[in-house]
Amino acid sequence: MNKTSVDIILPVFNSYNFIDSTLNSIFQQTYNNWNLLIIDDASTDGTTKKIEDLIKRSKLKKKILFYKNYKNKGQAYCRNFLLKKAKSEFIAFIDSDDLWKKNKLNKQIKFMHKNFYHFTYTDYEILINERKKKIFLPNFFNYQKFIRNTSISTSSMIIRKNFLNNVNFAKIRYCEDYYFKCQILKKIDAYKCPNNFLIYRIRKNSLQSNRLKVLYSLWIINKNLNKMNFITNFLSVLFIIYNSLKKYAFR
Repeated sequence: MNKTSVDIILPVFNSYNFIDSTLNSIFQQTYNNWNLLIIDDASTDGTTKKIEDLIKRSKLKKKILFYKNYKNKGQAYCRNFLLKKAKSEFIAFIDSDDLWKKNKLNKQIKFMHKNFYHFTYTDYEILINERKKKIFLPNFFNYQKFIRNTSISTSSMIIRKNFLNNVNFAKIRYCEDYYFKCQILKKIDAYKCPNNFLIYRIRKNSLQSNRLKVLYSLWIINKNLNKMNFITNFLSVLFIIYNSLKKYAFR
């Protein structure tokens, strides 16, 4: 199993206060056969310099590829760019303010090999203003379940690269990862690797904190890209609202 390589996709924008802890959570993985692909999306807060310094000091710098945009192009562009650069059998994702627990890659890749799974995710903890809440997900998702409960965190996912042919993140401002997951789940199911291996940090100024725009984007994606009729779309958004309220109930 240790011969199996995994490419880690990490888009970054204005994450100066968090990027060091995110990178350290990758560097401390017990699974060693990984490559880290980072793209900085024209940060303006010193993030770019901080990443360069962290890489320069790291003993693992040969495992890291760092790209920079000189104009902000959005998260969908950044993830698609890095997916084109990825060469490994497995693709993992992490956002620039999230944290992996040290056994994340080891346990999840072992789980995928043992069960011949192609798409997996894990439970996680939400961290908002230093308050945590554990999120427990169903044991599997198909497309029909996911369009009513979007709780799969992108930072928890690992996918076999050969199932990502012609699958990209939609070039939209909000919920580009929702449609990405929908495309994959139309082809294969996703399965939960037991245990929580992720701390998912939510910042006040994050895109997902703008809920009305998120819901509108979900409606447009369902209508124009998922080709849902009005009733199916309405039920999808209604259930997503319900499940999101349960998830963020402590806010």
